[in-house]
Amino acid sequence: MTQNTAPKLTNRRYLVPFILITTLFFLWGFARTILDLLNKHFQDSLHISITQSALIQVTTYMAYFLMAVPAGTFITRYGYRRGVVFGLVLFGLGALMFIPGAAINTFIAFLIPLFIIGCGLTFLETAANPYSTELGPKETATSRLNLSQTFNGLGCAIAPALIGGYLFNGGDITTPYIIMGGVVLAIAVIFSQVKLPEINHHSSADKTTKIKGNRWSLLWKHKLFIFGLVALLFYEIAEISINSYFINFTTMDHVVDGEVIHGLMDPVTASVWLSGALFLFMGGRFLGSIIMAFVKAEIVLCGCALLCAGCMGLIFLDPGKMAIYALMANYLFEAIMFPTIFSLALRGLGDLTKTASSVLMMTPVGGCFFLLTGYIADAHMLLPFAVPFIGYIVILVFAYTLICRKGVANQI
Repeated sequence: MTQNTAPKLTNRRYLVPFILITTLFFLWGFARTILDLLNKHFQDSLHISITQSALIQVTTYMAYFLMAVPAGTFITRYGYRRGVVFGLVLFGLGALMFIPGAAINTFIAFLIPLFIIGCGLTFLETAANPYSTELGPKETATSRLNLSQTFNGLGCAIAPALIGGYLFNGGDITTPYIIMGGVVLAIAVIFSQVKLPEINHHSSADKTTKIKGNRWSLLWKHKLFIFGLVALLFYEIAEISINSYFINFTTMDHVVDGEVIHGLMDPVTASVWLSGALFLFMGGRFLGSIIMAFVKAEIVLCGCALLCAGCMGLIFLDPGKMAIYALMANYLFEAIMFPTIFSLALRGLGDLTKTASSVLMMTPVGGCFFLLTGYIADAHMLLPFAVPFIGYIVILVFAYTLICRKGVANQI
């Protein structure tokens, strides 16, 4: 089979759908990053510990675990567009539920709307991630998803500076969510009126995968998909642990070898630094989408995993300013991991893609591991970074396995 030396990122017929779908990546990036600010905000306003505030992540990301398969089933039956619209409606309604939550003003009153928002985000991500990989030549699927995820990084980067500065200067929690809810519901109306092309897969498994129940047994026979699922879970554990712990780590006093190290910055400044780190994250995804047009995705993933593990090691060597710089660099290197692992895990699955995507979208349940991170952090401020270190090692092994099996990976 003859291939062009430089395949197009997408085709003309898919350009508008690709642009529309990519806007969704910004929305959930913005929404998920606000969670990292809520940890510190609720610790101060409701006087709870890091471990207790970790329930914010547990509640939201448990929604991914519980709703990913139903979302995949819904999207398989009704298509990508209806999946997107339903997800946007849940997202918008959950955001508006912060109004009664603020009136009640208890921790659980805020956890309920966060769970509903998590359900909405599950539908959005289950639809948009695989759809982005399908809107163009298969050779550029990974690069295309990384470009879409760049806008996810933009949402992540804007949220800390914009919302963090507002919250930590005495702003109320309801206003950002009221605005966000209104915007999201307006976008839901737009998507309900737009026709998005459905992707029909043609694979040797088509006839069997259409038999009810068979697609699940067939999916679990793909060993590289299972390994990709594990790698993506460990990535989510690593990323969410670092994001959620960033402001706590940079603002709290801690003791290392008997020496007291004072908080490096106040919460507002920490929010700005987190925003800067997430701009690096966005830049890393954009740069990665370019690099992977020329370098195999598994090679880039392997190098980035090694660099991220190194950044975690530097934090243990110097918990002062060096730790901040290592954290910042880590955001740059980890940026390509989610879309790259996601697309590599879907490689060659054909008609199983929608089902596989719904399973992969269960992996944000890794955010629940921040409960473990918070528990460790209440006792020791550095030890929590061992959690993401282990995650990056797992990703390194996954990428190295793909490199070693390069020709085989497309056939399994």
